[in-house]
Amino acid sequence: MELLEERIRKDGVVKPGEILKVDSFLNHQMDVELFNRLGEEFKRLFADRPINKILTIEASGIGIACIVAQHFHVPVVFAKKAKSVNLDGEMYTTKIESFTHKRTYDVIVAKKFLTEDDHILIIDDFLANGCAVNGLIDLIESAGATVEGVGIVIEKGFQQGGRILRQKGIRVESLAIIESMDDRTGEIVFRH
Repeated sequence: MELLEERIRKDGVVKPGEILKVDSFLNHQMDVELFNRLGEEFKRLFADRPINKILTIEASGIGIACIVAQHFHVPVVFAKKAKSVNLDGEMYTTKIESFTHKRTYDVIVAKKFLTEDDHILIIDDFLANGCAVNGLIDLIESAGATVEGVGIVIEKGFQQGGRILRQKGIRVESLAIIESMDDRTGEIVFRH
């Protein structure tokens, strides 16, 4: 998606440790007009799938998932990283390791929000090693629901996550795939 690539080149900052900082428009301050265009593109890409629910993980995926859900006219469920006192009933749970935060989270979704009748589109801001997406797939499979696909805003194509998911037969559609990036020069090369 050319619009997204231009925005990454303009406002993205490459940091040491294979980190791409896009907090000015994607995952801290959110450009809702851009999100709307991303939602249109995900709807186009997954129009052939019987999606009735969007699943993401807190926190960065929530804003994007909500806009995408408007285009599909379906609800969003987000996996929580911490159990709070207002969560009740039975839960699906899994562990997810965060590439960015270098820690492992227990993530949960109430069983009442994921059922065997659901056809799920996973939406997230980044795909690096695939730990978050694999954790969400684990939750979906625990519910007996169907994974219809994975929509990623930015995939780090030089890391293994996308390749492993695709080898498993999971449909992954990434709007921008970064082939390489250099923290010394700030150069970002996209896969086409």
